[in-house]
Amino acid sequence: MLVAPFFVLTLTSKDVLQHYTMWQIMGFRQEGLFTAIFVPLLLTMVLFLGPLSVQLSNGIWRIYSEPMYWMNAVRNLVWLRNHLVAPLSEEFTFRACMLPLLLQTYRPSVAMLITPLLFGLAHLHHIKERLQKGRPLKEVLILSFFQFFYTTIFGIYSAHLFVRSGHFVAPFIVHAFCNHMGFPDLQEVLSQSHRKKYLFIGFYVLGLVGWIVLLPTLTTPSWYTNNLFWAGEL
Repeated sequence: MLVAPFFVLTLTSKDVLQHYTMWQIMGFRQEGLFTAIFVPLLLTMVLFLGPLSVQLSNGIWRIYSEPMYWMNAVRNLVWLRNHLVAPLSEEFTFRACMLPLLLQTYRPSVAMLITPLLFGLAHLHHIKERLQKGRPLKEVLILSFFQFFYTTIFGIYSAHLFVRSGHFVAPFIVHAFCNHMGFPDLQEVLSQSHRKKYLFIGFYVLGLVGWIVLLPTLTTPSWYTNNLFWAGEL
């Protein structure tokens, strides 16, 4: 992670560096920063409308207003890894450093597919961990393939946010939020009473449809003052 900017600096064309600093093409910019902090997060919360509605119904959301929750969280290494270290290191490496280099060679639509595949492959190391814990090979392969699938899908979304916004903070905050929410627990939805079950399913569908509809608008490059060298191809 620490040496990655060196590759960005040395492999970026001189023509690009004549117009932008290394940090700008890596997504560390002031222009459009406020929008990049809040709008992608809001968009992602729409996608998670179903899980958020379940939390609201169960009253889990109340713990976020408790100071003790946050005091314990910042002392918990697992919480810090999931909410800070992993989003920071992964987004910095796969988005802030890799994408600006790929965007000098490939169209944005292609570059946004390459890094997610690498991002998904980077999570396959869990195969060894699961096998060492004695889990059956078939189960490990199924779980690992599923993890590769959804991390790749998330990688595409994260790359999309970076390319469209031109900001590192956009995918970083979204990554932390998604890690916090985890994969939606459909079993919990199906275990609800008849009325609640269909209500939550409706929120899941509404969130997905709303996210699809809002995605093009809420990631409009001009909203983020994205004038970086690849913006003209979006």
